[in-house]
Amino acid sequence: QVQLVESGGGSVQAGGSLRLSCAASGYTVSSNWVGWFRQTPGKEREGIAVGNTGAGLAYYGDSVTGRFTISQDNAKNMMYLQMNNLTPEDTAMYYCAAGLFPQDGDYSKGPTEWSAHYWGQGTQVTVFS
Repeated sequence: QVQLVESGGGSVQAGGSLRLSCAASGYTVSSNWVGWFRQTPGKEREGIAVGNTGAGLAYYGDSVTGRFTISQDNAKNMMYLQMNNLTPEDTAMYYCAAGLFPQDGDYSKGPTEWSAHYWGQGTQVTVFS
């Protein structure tokens, strides 16, 4: 049974940083596509960062490029999302995900075109000005 458990969310002032963590069990993050999504009320869940350390690839959404970084610790079977220079527009529920796949089969597409087989329960990030 695959379980993904996020931690590290919270409230932060605009311009600050947070690091989200995701502990995986029943699934090996190394050499597999994993990523982070976020959702705000009334909107669909949106992919913001997907990566595969085995392939040395990572894709970011336009809204987070240059500010967010996805990483993995294969020894601990964990993934992370380092978020810098946060703005109020980054306020959302954040979900880690595993078993990612591009919806049209094109692995070069950006994270908004991906979905996942496995999801965490989410962690709230609130950025205040």
